[in-house]
Amino acid sequence: MAKTKYHFNQETLSYEKVRLSVWQHVKNILLHVVASCFLGIVFFLIFVFMVESPYQKKLREENKKILAQYKMLNKRMDQVQETLNDMQQRDDNLYRVIFQADPIPSSMRNGEFYQTSRYEDIKEYTSSELVVNTVKRADEIARQLYVQSCSFDDIVKMSKDQEKRLQCIPAIQPVYNKDLKRMASGYGRRIDPIYHTIKFHAGMDFSAPIGTEIFATGNGVVTSAGWRQGYGKCVTIDHGYGYETLYAHMDGFEVHVGKKVVRGDVIGYVGNTGKSTGPHLHYEVHVRGQAVNPANYYFRDLSPEDYDKMLQITTNNAKVFD
Repeated sequence: MAKTKYHFNQETLSYEKVRLSVWQHVKNILLHVVASCFLGIVFFLIFVFMVESPYQKKLREENKKILAQYKMLNKRMDQVQETLNDMQQRDDNLYRVIFQADPIPSSMRNGEFYQTSRYEDIKEYTSSELVVNTVKRADEIARQLYVQSCSFDDIVKMSKDQEKRLQCIPAIQPVYNKDLKRMASGYGRRIDPIYHTIKFHAGMDFSAPIGTEIFATGNGVVTSAGWRQGYGKCVTIDHGYGYETLYAHMDGFEVHVGKKVVRGDVIGYVGNTGKSTGPHLHYEVHVRGQAVNPANYYFRDLSPEDYDKMLQITTNNAKVFD
């Protein structure tokens, strides 16, 4: 019940009861209502933003656990990536070297995952940056594992095919030369016999009488047998696996284009055709289109001692026949 209010009347020198009008009563009521609503809203906001509900507390604890699991997952992926990197190093620098295969390009191993919509959907989640980075890493590792798995399949295939491959790789001298007396000039920079200038000699020369037999140095298929500018009569053999051999300045052929040959087959005879200053065989080995030193491909024909002797002979002789 509201208290009765009085005011002092100076004319009558007495206290008189204060009588409020209807508007004053309404105004007081509205003031109390507004104040009550304001305080209610303040207490409500304090409760909402300052006091956690049991459900919010449960969600916060679950979120902490999920973030901890993501961090643990990233640590595990670090370990997986480290192991995968080791596998890739051994694959490129050991397994593929053994079979003389090209390493896997890094662009293929580490290519980007282009399904951007996959990550856009994740960005709507809480802690989206951590989730997106984790999913991206998982996709990258999955891609690298797939590439590595395919590479190991290739290695297994090459190992099963190794016996056939070894039969095709050039591995003997193209003429009979057990005593190494027919070595004339080796691979590298030499003096041109006609122009007397330094030039690059892309093969090895074997001096021999006209008519000396020339042998296929590995299994393969004859891809050309005819005249070539500078080389005279020459034969090329495709051995597969990226290997090709060339036999130049020949006197005659025993093969034709398309003929399959086996290591040791006679393919023709030593001659003096083309740009040549004397009877000899010019022999080249090409690997994936690049001329390489034929001296590295006599492992079926020479002992280590003979190989060293051959290198000394071909290195000391700076002149060539062609």
